[in-house]
Amino acid sequence: MNSLRTLPCMSSMVSKLHRLNVALVRKASSVKESELKRTPLSDFHVEHGAKMVPFAGYSMPVQYKSGLVKEHLHCRSSAAIFDVSHMLQSRIYGKDRVKFIESLTVADVEALKPNTGTLSLFINDHGGIIDDLIINQTSEDHLYIVSNAGCADKDQAHIKNKLALFVAEGHDVSYEPITDMALIALQGPAMARVLQAGVSDDLGKLTFMSGVNTSVFGIPGCRVTRCGYTGEDGVEISVPSNRSVELTSTLLAAKDASVVMAGLGARDSLRLEAGLCLYGNDINDDTTPVEAMLGWTIGKRRRQLADFPAADRILQQIKEKPSRKRVGIVSSGPPIRGGEILSNSGELIGDVTSGCPSPSLKNNVIMGYVSAAHAKNGTKVQFQVRKKTVEGVVTKMPFVPTNYYILK
Repeated sequence: MNSLRTLPCMSSMVSKLHRLNVALVRKASSVKESELKRTPLSDFHVEHGAKMVPFAGYSMPVQYKSGLVKEHLHCRSSAAIFDVSHMLQSRIYGKDRVKFIESLTVADVEALKPNTGTLSLFINDHGGIIDDLIINQTSEDHLYIVSNAGCADKDQAHIKNKLALFVAEGHDVSYEPITDMALIALQGPAMARVLQAGVSDDLGKLTFMSGVNTSVFGIPGCRVTRCGYTGEDGVEISVPSNRSVELTSTLLAAKDASVVMAGLGARDSLRLEAGLCLYGNDINDDTTPVEAMLGWTIGKRRRQLADFPAADRILQQIKEKPSRKRVGIVSSGPPIRGGEILSNSGELIGDVTSGCPSPSLKNNVIMGYVSAAHAKNGTKVQFQVRKKTVEGVVTKMPFVPTNYYILK
């Protein structure tokens, strides 16, 4: 793992990232400490020196004693564990389950082979994104879904409202939130080496966005999905809550590679380097998939049938191009936060939705929305930071190459 001493100006970057993550956490939740939910790993985090903060209604680790920069770089070079048990896991049953979930999303779920999944979007009636989610077609009698903790209440309300109408029409479908499973993400290039020792399945055959029900280090009833939120090769392991500490401890003690715990701070900087959206920052109820450059999530069959929510508006945007687009931007100098205004030669052209100093690149990586005329790579943009003009350049994403495991 890279030492802090090898990175120029890293102490400054640590300070900048710390301030940005404090702001992120303050924005994320105003719930009183006594009202916060706790994951099955909550005490484990405290015992391992985590700084706990409110996030999406939960008490979550933002970083450990080593600091978020070291956690970030360790994930890029070896492996890191993230507790993502706050995410909403659920199952959808019934012979009409595929038809039902397709009525809420843009995914071609019908085309998914058993034990494969896809990133998709819940869409509202005017084309905005209610939430992003992963839909898994299991080899059993249900769909397995993972969506965002911060959207759990509105996601469940949306699903249940639509479900009642669907059932009233005579369809066979039911919805079940999962309450007895934790979710652990093991991310980084050493993931397969660490995990293979604990599973009988050949991980070489488990490609990106595929999953399997299996025992993990002797713990039955787990589901391993090869996915994650870092841009690195990784898995998310749904594990019985009462054995989540046991599994996490076993992974940390791996002999084949160095594994560390990582918190929300590193999770945010990793996903931003990978060009991945954070719901509530980069996408929301007023953002369409086309504006967010997520048109690729709309299945080909769904486009042809135009049978997803707000299909008319979204397909029109695909045809005519949207007036604004999500873009990546790089800059040097002071960190750029979400909410900053973007301009070009004095003309206001958009705003920043996410930004942080990149531990991997040693500059600022930023996402935001700009008018379509200014979305071309290489376009120069300006920010106003503490009454000073800072230059930036629109660039392609991801900022750091992704390393998803895809068979050639």
